[in-house]
Amino acid sequence: MSNTQRLHHSRRLSALAWLVAALCILPMAAVAIAALGGGGETLRALAGSVLPRYAGTTAFLVLVVAIGTGVIGTATAWLVTATRFPGRRILEIALALPLTYPAYVLAYAYTDLLDHPGLVQSTLRDLTGWGPRDYWFPEIRSLGGAAAMLIFVLYPYVYLLARAAFLRQSATAYIAARTLGLGPWGAFFRVSVPVARPAIAGGVLLAMMETLADYGTVAYFGVQTFATGIYVSWFGLFDRAAAAQLALCLLVVALALATLERRQRQNQRHHDAGRRFERMEPVTLRGRAAAGAIIACSLPVFFGFLLPSGILIALASDTSQILFSPRYLGFLQHSLTLASIAALLTVGAAIAMGFNARIFPSRAAKTGLRIAGIGYAVPGGVIAVGLLFPFAAFDNALDRVMEAQFGIDTGLLITGSIWLMIAAYMVRFMAVALNTYESGLATVNPNMDAVARTLGYGPTPMLRRIHVPILQPAILTALLIVFVDVMKELPATLILRPFNYDTLAVQAHRLASDERLAEAAVPSLVIGAVGLLPVALLCWSIGRETRRKA
Repeated sequence: MSNTQRLHHSRRLSALAWLVAALCILPMAAVAIAALGGGGETLRALAGSVLPRYAGTTAFLVLVVAIGTGVIGTATAWLVTATRFPGRRILEIALALPLTYPAYVLAYAYTDLLDHPGLVQSTLRDLTGWGPRDYWFPEIRSLGGAAAMLIFVLYPYVYLLARAAFLRQSATAYIAARTLGLGPWGAFFRVSVPVARPAIAGGVLLAMMETLADYGTVAYFGVQTFATGIYVSWFGLFDRAAAAQLALCLLVVALALATLERRQRQNQRHHDAGRRFERMEPVTLRGRAAAGAIIACSLPVFFGFLLPSGILIALASDTSQILFSPRYLGFLQHSLTLASIAALLTVGAAIAMGFNARIFPSRAAKTGLRIAGIGYAVPGGVIAVGLLFPFAAFDNALDRVMEAQFGIDTGLLITGSIWLMIAAYMVRFMAVALNTYESGLATVNPNMDAVARTLGYGPTPMLRRIHVPILQPAILTALLIVFVDVMKELPATLILRPFNYDTLAVQAHRLASDERLAEAAVPSLVIGAVGLLPVALLCWSIGRETRRKA
């Protein structure tokens, strides 16, 4: 290939990469501009009314979820990697299953079980003869209930990263600590946890970012956070300045957490370097110790997956909602269409950006990757608000010009279409696709690229004939993960969806908000069933890795 052709390919790939990066940075820049232009009166009114409450509730929720996911994820990861007990092989895979459901689906299930007319309290009143005011029962629709739902579905982030870190640890330091007189728990807290701390902290920070982004759970439980405040300000109070300023507050916190998470991943790579590896032999547990390990690892699976699945199945069996009715097939078609298009475009853009940084490495290419990866830390509601401002302004300006010049009313060409939703999904989940693709790309030896160049392959043939066939598992995984994440995404869909274009997530949220939990169980189960695809793939990978190390 000539230098001219190489330069042409380089410019084309770089232009595409920067176009994606610009799309990812656009909503954040728009939110900042709109918030700063909203006037000090709105900000002062927020500071004197709802802002302290939103800040305090959000901070408490994030703190509780961080502690809960950190404790459960680290403890279960250590038990399945450092010990042997009956059922360990099954439980180490099952511990990832709560990723199947979004937190708001668990909220619907547990509300039906634990609310005043639910099975638990009804049975308690029947057995004791108590009246409604004769006893106290924990309120599921509360800040604590929201934190519990989020902990149940988010602890696998910590579990998976901590488990990988424990598997990579050499037993040398742990054995040395035991020979110096430390017991198993002492060696665990003073040696194993500090070495795995970057991975554990990375998982906790991911859970914290997901907590900031959650809308469905806190909205259903009536918990006032920044996420619910943005939606209420935009659609309830029609105050776009207040929505933008609340979004900016949430954006600052989310970006700070994203920066911390990136540093933790860099520290994790640093800790793993240069250590003589000696595989740790798991300790066989018996008696009470084995029973305790089984209970500790089974409870998260039971409360995060098995019990909610059983509740939803029971609710769905008692409803007249039919999944294959034309109405539900429409919801399913909308969800599948959005998820399929968004997954293909997002992963395709991630491949273009990652391949460009690989073939034409430069500071600009790396900067573009970092910009594109910011979106995962930004809640869907913030992205939706950030995209609405510039594209609504564009639609209105175009409509005025067309009306004045040609007498044509163009309406909302972009704002009222599904393409703005897909753009929001791309911004939100680009980091997921990039991380998955880059992890696979790291396994491709750079010598292959050099050989391809000597054979006359340009960048496009090299990508099509060499990289894509080798990276098929990573690309498929990225497609599945983005597909399922789009199926579960609620706040961006609620804000950006065109009129009468509802998805399964929106339908489940609407029915649950109307207290029609039995009907909400049907779309919730479909969302969970679709979520089983990537989780099953992940569980298969875990099982294969375990068999290889055994």
